[in-house]
Amino acid sequence: MGWSLKLGKWFGIEVNLHLTFLLLIGFLAVTGFAMTRNAAAVAGNLGFLLALFLCVLLHEFGHALAARRYGIQTKDITLLPIGGLARLERMPTDPKQELVVALAGPAVNVVIALALLPVVAVSDAAFFERLFSTNLLLVAFNLIPAFPMDGGRVLRAGLAMKLDYAKATRIAATIGQGFAVLFGLVGLFTNPFLIFIAAFIWFGALSESQVVQTRSQLAGVPIERAMVTRFERLSPINSLRYISQLMLTGTQQEFPVVENGRPIGLVTRSDLFDALARRGPLGLVSQAMQREFAIVQAGDMLPSAIEQLQTGQARSLLVLRDGQLVGLLTLENVQEFRLIQAALEQNLQAKQIEMMRTT
Repeated sequence: MGWSLKLGKWFGIEVNLHLTFLLLIGFLAVTGFAMTRNAAAVAGNLGFLLALFLCVLLHEFGHALAARRYGIQTKDITLLPIGGLARLERMPTDPKQELVVALAGPAVNVVIALALLPVVAVSDAAFFERLFSTNLLLVAFNLIPAFPMDGGRVLRAGLAMKLDYAKATRIAATIGQGFAVLFGLVGLFTNPFLIFIAAFIWFGALSESQVVQTRSQLAGVPIERAMVTRFERLSPINSLRYISQLMLTGTQQEFPVVENGRPIGLVTRSDLFDALARRGPLGLVSQAMQREFAIVQAGDMLPSAIEQLQTGQARSLLVLRDGQLVGLLTLENVQEFRLIQAALEQNLQAKQIEMMRTT
């Protein structure tokens, strides 16, 4: 994720600190000292903030490790001023699995609070009392049914046990956006951070709802209906100058390399630029191509391919039929296919309405 500082890797998951978090620490340090002139108090508050965000990090690891149980990997975890963000490759579509993944984060905060309880009971340390109560607040806040927050995912999972998954998502997203409006209004008069949270909820709910609706609409559509069939193919003995000319005269960004109709490699824009810098225009495609690439079958259904593209496993998929390369699939042409289908549906509906008026 851009504007982030890598903190390291734990449990095989990369952890990043967004640079705005450092700005927050600096802002709190400067304003705190300006108001109190007490360096020890400022240091104590910053120490509490760091401890709190350690709890947030553990919360996100709860989600990530629970998802791993179901074969879902986590790209990375990023700490932001408004909280943490674990970027899962995908959310489980099984409602029971989603319920477990969603509740795993708040469950970690419950465990932390229980671990702090004996310390709070025998000590008067305000630091641990604040950390104890804040973890309980984190549990309560995260379980607000504001999709895509944890509570919203719990709501979606519960609805999906009774309703169609797309409909359950639509209802949860609508409720989430309602909470976003509420948070935004409250934030205007109280805490500005609520406005940022409101924006995250609103756009997160909108984005995920659109993704789920797209998968639902395309559930029975084979890849061959949406794939690009007119594209440039390369030979391993083509020059890098040749690819450069193709890229400049067209819109294609990734080029499959074929022999006897079968794909043996893929050249991306970055592959080309790197090879040009190292080998010059007379270098060969075979010296620039990736030998590992993603393939799908023309008869496969679109949703599984879209999932590969959206999770970043590949920017384009090579489509095969009987081992022969017959097409390319990208998110851009999937979106174009959806727009065409939507326009055709509107035209059909308009004709049906016109027929009803004339009968």
